Amino acid sequence: MKSKPVRIKDNVEVHNTIISKIRDYINLRNLRSGDKLPSERVLSEQFKVSRRIVVEVIEKLEFYGLVNSVPHSGTFIADIGHIALNGIIEDIITLEKKDFLSLVETRLMLEAKSVYLAATRRTEVDLKNIELAFNRYKTKILSGGDALQEDLLFHLAIVKASKNSSIHDLMLQITPKIISVFEKTRVSNEEGFIFEINKHEAILQAIRDKNPEEAVKKMEFHFELLIEFCNDF
Repeated sequence: MKSKPVRIKDNVEVHNTIISKIRDYINLRNLRSGDKLPSERVLSEQFKVSRRIVVEVIEKLEFYGLVNSVPHSGTFIADIGHIALNGIIEDIITLEKKDFLSLVETRLMLEAKSVYLAATRRTEVDLKNIELAFNRYKTKILSGGDALQEDLLFHLAIVKASKNSSIHDLMLQITPKIISVFEKTRVSNEEGFIFEINKHEAILQAIRDKNPEEAVKKMEFHFELLIEFCNDF
């Protein structure tokens, strides 16, 4: 029996609160590009949240290019203007429900179309790129790491194989906004890891077999949790 992935939907509000506090900290101290933020331990104590929450927030800010984490050195504000930094943070924490649902519906349509086209049009080079992205995702998730970036690159490799540049451009625009609300699924044990890997591998196999109908079916199964999340949002 498969292990159901654990969603961290409840952390969204907490994350946004901490992001707002980090923004206020930066503004109050008039920090600029290259300035260092307090350590994760100090921030967790200051904001009265777990260190894990702070780590997740820093990862999100880094994903959006707002900070740079340097091993053994700390977290530094990225080379981005003060106005831009505040604007992006505001976008992250104020994404409205109706906008989010529209984005998800759009992504689901784009993913279904792109995987159909990829299974129809993919070349051997495309297939190798998708396989490479899948193997990187598999390695990362089996290590217990956050495979957020690897998962996104897997989907983008499929989009590229579709040979539709418009779908690719749209995916680049909407996917990070969806991720800012839907915090990504978490699995709690090895059985859960394998379940997630198998869903990705089934998509890959359908593309490998040049079976567009099966590819769409497997992609829809892959997004069942996201659809469930939307229904409860």
